[in-house]
Amino acid sequence: MALNNTYEARLQQETAAGAGVQLLLLALLGSAIGLGPAGWLTGLVFAFATWAVLSRAVHRSRLRSFGPANRVTLGRATLVGGVTALVADSFESAPPVTLLVALTAVALLLDGVDGKVARRTGTSTALGARFDMEVDAFLILVLSVYVSMRLGPWVLLIGGMRYAFVAAARVAPWLTAPLPPSFARKTVAAVQGVCLLLAGSELLPHPANLAIVLSALASLVWSFGRDVRWLWRTFRTPLEAPSEPKLLELATR
Repeated sequence: MALNNTYEARLQQETAAGAGVQLLLLALLGSAIGLGPAGWLTGLVFAFATWAVLSRAVHRSRLRSFGPANRVTLGRATLVGGVTALVADSFESAPPVTLLVALTAVALLLDGVDGKVARRTGTSTALGARFDMEVDAFLILVLSVYVSMRLGPWVLLIGGMRYAFVAAARVAPWLTAPLPPSFARKTVAAVQGVCLLLAGSELLPHPANLAIVLSALASLVWSFGRDVRWLWRTFRTPLEAPSEPKLLELATR
């Protein structure tokens, strides 16, 4: 029991350290660009929420070590917190686009690193996979909010689609069935962040940004639609009925 308490204390220290790094990043952003009240408040809420949710998840998972892959994901979450603060601040002021793009680009580049680290070190866990997925989803949501201010509220469909799917699964439990691995699904998910980052960087003219984001949304609708169709068909497929010889065999036993 004492050993388990020691493991959990170390894990909680790691989550607390992550929250501390998040506060340090907010302080650096504040001193560099003069982060406004909206940015500070949003960044602090993100740091506290991440710490609270991750601490609870770590406690329930009963891990003995946080692991190098989860540390990479926690670092990505810290960058996403900085992006979130900058996007919130953009409603009141105009934070440097280059800074927002830089933080987002590093977070996207690290997206595949935590998975590779987990596989090479043999530390893959359900918690790590869920943590990675939630960080990805939230970054897409934040980027869609930022791009929607230039292209229109329809862009929010990109960031909100995954959360709408999760909400729908509470009403229709058949949506929670495991999906088969799909390279296409992973590719479409990765493309969303790249397209939103490109549109938010303001490097291309408005028509080009519009076409890029529309293409990203179309691919996402296709991906979700394909998965929902597969889940529905699997759910609706009746169990195979026993053949006549099998029924006769059962009856004679």
